[in-house]
Amino acid sequence: MEVEISVQDCLETSSQSTGISAETWQTWFHAWLETLQPDISPSQSYELSLRLTDDAEVQTLNSQYRHQNKPTDVLAFAALEVDSPQLDEMWESLPLYIGDIVISVDTAQRQAQQQGHPLQIELAWLAAHGLLHLLGWDHPDEESLSRMLLTQATLLENIGLNIQSG
Repeated sequence: MEVEISVQDCLETSSQSTGISAETWQTWFHAWLETLQPDISPSQSYELSLRLTDDAEVQTLNSQYRHQNKPTDVLAFAALEVDSPQLDEMWESLPLYIGDIVISVDTAQRQAQQQGHPLQIELAWLAAHGLLHLLGWDHPDEESLSRMLLTQATLLENIGLNIQSG
């Protein structure tokens, strides 16, 4: 399987750099898609973008697309409609573009401090959450949220990170 990821770290030159290389993100998303592949599509090649930014940009996007004028930790903009019929030609086009994930490093930093684990773990947690949303997962109730959180924990374990211990 191939995974193409475009990483835009808007804070790379600031004091708030994430310290996670594009190659590391590539490795993580590849591992996660390998794990999740049976649940998504027959494609063997995927493409997505990850944007690491600040609260101000995330608040603008959250206001524009979700009508919530406040920052949030992660936004996912899926390119695939989960309930629409899929055309064979779309699955055959390589790579299959699945969408965009935008993470506020400001919010991630606060959440990491509150949870008592490193920023790297929080960012991986949020990226995994965003990926699941791109693949059609949602959490409208406690049961589906619990399933999603368990899957996120499994995805982090698959790349050698443990959300509990940091």
